[in-house]
Amino acid sequence: MGRQWLHAKRAVAGLAKSRQNGKLVKEIMVAAKHGGPDPNANARLYAAVEKAKKESVNREAIERAIKKGAGIGDEKLVMDSVSFEGYAPHKVPVIVDVLTDNQNRTAPEIRVLFKKGQLGTSGSNKFLFDQVGLVEAYHNDANRDLEEAAIEAGANEVEKLSHQQNDDIPEGANGGKFITERTAVHAVSQWLKDNGWTVVTAEIGYLPKNYPELTPEQSAEVGEFLQALDDHDDVHRVWAALR
Repeated sequence: MGRQWLHAKRAVAGLAKSRQNGKLVKEIMVAAKHGGPDPNANARLYAAVEKAKKESVNREAIERAIKKGAGIGDEKLVMDSVSFEGYAPHKVPVIVDVLTDNQNRTAPEIRVLFKKGQLGTSGSNKFLFDQVGLVEAYHNDANRDLEEAAIEAGANEVEKLSHQQNDDIPEGANGGKFITERTAVHAVSQWLKDNGWTVVTAEIGYLPKNYPELTPEQSAEVGEFLQALDDHDDVHRVWAALR
């Protein structure tokens, strides 16, 4: 049979990496558009650039994305940010944030994904979420007190975050999701950076107010549905009431 399977596997891995890098570049552009081109004054941009570097996105692509997003130079960012609301299987609320240069193309594709998902449906649900600031970070000292750091940084609360929940958190590191006011994302991120924490995400996001009780099999079905959404090239974030 030969080793054709290996070439196919490499092709799939290469496509996945290219898709991921494309999403990282989009995040850099949007962060620069909303917060300016200076990573030191824009927590979301700083986190996006650091993540892109970790994934080996080249410097020229990063700089070009920053300039395009900030409107510096000849290229301008022409991209709409759109949110879709709906439900995953087993009535799990979902919000899908999309970045697209063609809403007429993307909107029907997202609706088709909802229809294809077993029991997945569209429908208004933002009232089931709180819109908050979210800063995800880790410290190499596993003994650092998360709650103390949250208080000093000015976050409202903090949740423990592991490598299994976010693969940007190294194994054995002390990871946390710091929940803030929407206007406090930069200040909290800056305090964490100044005090030895590595910030991997800083953004405005959605926090579910409640989580449906699911069996392991049901959780797996929801996970497959969410993965199909996330695999779409224009999908930027998927927020779901899934632990």
